[in-house]
Amino acid sequence: MEFDPSALAPGEVYSLLIRAIVPRPIAWISTTSSAGVHNLAPFSYFSGVCSAPAALAFSAVNRPDGSKKDTVNNIEATRQFVVNLVPHELVEPMHQTSADYAEEISEFEQVGLTPQQSQVVKPPRVAESPVNFECELMQVHLVGEGPLAANLIIGKILKIHVADRVLNDQHKIDPDQLDLVGRMGGSEYVRTLERFGIPPAKVNKPVDD
Repeated sequence: MEFDPSALAPGEVYSLLIRAIVPRPIAWISTTSSAGVHNLAPFSYFSGVCSAPAALAFSAVNRPDGSKKDTVNNIEATRQFVVNLVPHELVEPMHQTSADYAEEISEFEQVGLTPQQSQVVKPPRVAESPVNFECELMQVHLVGEGPLAANLIIGKILKIHVADRVLNDQHKIDPDQLDLVGRMGGSEYVRTLERFGIPPAKVNKPVDD
């Protein structure tokens, strides 16, 4: 079966994408509004960008009415945010923060999470999260207009926090201890505990006659 995105409703395209592009890592974004309210919301269009400078990106899709989400408004106003990673033990409160709370309500308080003061940015970290990236805004790229269009946000990483409990004896992150979750289609998630390894790829040289 083939699909022409231009012939489908945006919601149909969205449904196809979130079920085909899986699993997706989750950026649990904490921001602070101009009024000082701490916001927390998950986004699964998320990836690292580069290491020089250290940067990451996530995409925040507009609401069905075409308006920007509080996360985007806060980042544009303050130019700061924190990306918190989501282990399996935090999947329930993370999922709950995806609800559309009013901008004057803090998701930290609603789901019982601890806002921990960041070192170089104003938005707090999620204290219960094992990895946090303090970021400043580099760029916002508008992709489309109206409902389900997106704001592609690129942030420069200023500080990385890694909890000692997820480090191994070589002080590297242990994926078993990290136990992150990824987003599937709809409201389904997957854990990162089942993995396999492949030797590094190399160019096959022809055998001499």
